[in-house]
Parts: sequence; C-alpha cells; structure tokens
Amino acid sequence: MGRITELLNTAHARSQAQNWPYIGALLPHEAHELLQLAPGARLIDVRSRAELELTGTLPGAVHVEWQSWPGWMLNPHFSVQLAQAVDPESLLFFICRNGHRSHHAAIAGTEAGLRQCYNVQEGFEGDLDKNTGHRNALNGWKQRGLPWTQS
Repeated sequence: MGRITELLNTAHARSQAQNWPYIGALLPHEAHELLQLAPGARLIDVRSRAELELTGTLPGAVHVEWQSWPGWMLNPHFSVQLAQAVDPESLLFFICRNGHRSHHAAIAGTEAGLRQCYNVQEGFEGDLDKNTGHRNALNGWKQRGLPWTQS
C-alpha cells in the first residue's frame, strides 16, 4: 500500500467512526504530507479575511470564506465560490482556526456534490488551552511547525 492510500484510509476511518457525512478527517501534518504527494490536492482555507490578516496565511491555499467578520455572517455564496475555485475531482482539505467551521464547510462541499471533501482537524491555530486561554500551544497547523506566512 502506498503512502497516499495509507493516509486517506486513516482519514476515511476517522470520518466513518464519527459518522460524518464527508469522506475523511485529517490531522494537519497528514494534510500537509498529502499536499506534497498528491499534486492535484487543494487546501481550502475557510477563515475570514480578517483572520488571514491577523493570524497568517497558508501558502498555496485557496481562500473561500465560510463566515465573514464582523458579525460572523455565513457566506451565502460559499458553495458557488467553492465550485468556481476548485476542480470537482480534486482532494479538498478544508481548514479553519480550530477545525469546527471547516467541518461544516466539508459537509457543505459534500452536499454540493464534491466527493473528496476532508476536514483538517485541529485547524490552523488548534484547540484552546484552558490553562492559559491561548491557542497555538496544544495542536494545530502552526504548533506542528507546518508552513505558513504572516502578512
């Protein structure tokens, strides 16, 4: 079995165990590795533009807001913008701050007919450390030392 198959099978098993409607759930380092191994794969950053400006961006990611700041209004054009931005046959890895909005975006992508939607668990900044009240310490893309840039 090849490495791509191994990573995707692990992601599929996570999603099936939770009965999520999208095909798979990846950890940040798995998503990054797949982006290196599968050239057609796309990272879809669903964070708001404000978040990108304040906390950093992911090189090569496609940006389609799930919600907009201020007010956290749902993007009514999300599915249309997503369909215009990606190849429907690509592996699509959705990421947000902590994996919650990207979970919903992966569901929306699946419901829109995209068959290869994966949620990146932990997200860009990871879970909140209840001891410190901060992110970026327990897990997430940044904490794992994966590539990102600050504007």
